[in-house]
Amino acid sequence: MARIGNILLPDFPLLLAPMEDVSDPPFRAVCKDHGADLMYTEFISSEGLIRDAIKSRKKLDIFEYERPVGIQIFGGDEESLSLAARIVEVTKPDLLDINFGCPVKKVALKGAGAGVLRDIDLMARLTSAVVKSTSLPVTVKTRLGWDDQTKNIEEVAERLQDVGIKALAIHGRTRTQMYKGQADWNLIGKVKNNPRITIPIFGNGDVDSPEKALELRNRYGVDGIMIGRAAIGYPWIFNEIKHFMKTGEHLPAPTIGDRVAVCKKHLHRSVEWKGPVVGIYEMRRHYANYLKGMPNIKEYRTKLVTLTTVEELDIVLEEIERNYAGYVFEKTPIELVNYHEKCPV
Repeated sequence: MARIGNILLPDFPLLLAPMEDVSDPPFRAVCKDHGADLMYTEFISSEGLIRDAIKSRKKLDIFEYERPVGIQIFGGDEESLSLAARIVEVTKPDLLDINFGCPVKKVALKGAGAGVLRDIDLMARLTSAVVKSTSLPVTVKTRLGWDDQTKNIEEVAERLQDVGIKALAIHGRTRTQMYKGQADWNLIGKVKNNPRITIPIFGNGDVDSPEKALELRNRYGVDGIMIGRAAIGYPWIFNEIKHFMKTGEHLPAPTIGDRVAVCKKHLHRSVEWKGPVVGIYEMRRHYANYLKGMPNIKEYRTKLVTLTTVEELDIVLEEIERNYAGYVFEKTPIELVNYHEKCPV
């Protein structure tokens, strides 16, 4: 069993990455149903929590069926992160994660997220402040470095372990890469195989198939894999990876009935949690991913992003299920959406 503090996980856990505007409770629910072992909230601003910002507070919502679940915070000030950690602890997550990886300008250029990668001493002080402020296990999600000239993740891992983090997740890109090019797992492997490192190391970046997950596990020896973009509209990837690693065989691809059922559950939970207006509006970003690869689907997708009631949306989804009954989805690698102003770190 893998362990993060007092949290027991399977031998090779699959983690759902925290993704801004994606990893909300409705999305986490369908990922949990399909094999995610550890999940995180969307990242939450420490300053927003302290100001009692409604959006930030809403992101603290977690549910018993999600456990183990972590709340992720970000910020560039020791006092603010310490206060935010105390606020988070009251909500009783299983762990607290610090985001040192978000590359978007509005975060990184304000000295938070991946911006902290330019100052390792500051990163260590911020992390130490959080560790000292909570009894929760503290973990970190970060990147290889700020740019190709400053890939300092090996030093970062040692420094953060020394101040008390219980696990480290590493995205195999620098901040300047954003989500372009291929993730580089070589440095992730070096961190994992550093004899000084005793905490779990989780790799993240471009895992879009069971074959790739198995290859990365075998080649780099990481303790688990974190999956982000590949799970959007395709939560089945978690169980598919687990089954392939165990048996060497592929699970059957989800049918159109499977896709519609999960999409409807996602929609209904979205409305329950956010209310009918926001829940329906924010669900619109997910339909294209659930229906990806289906021929002549544009007309239905247009309806799904314009209708305004759950009843109407259910009717359209059920019509899709009837009209595409028997359609066989090909087993091809999942297309990874390239986020620019989002932040799936």
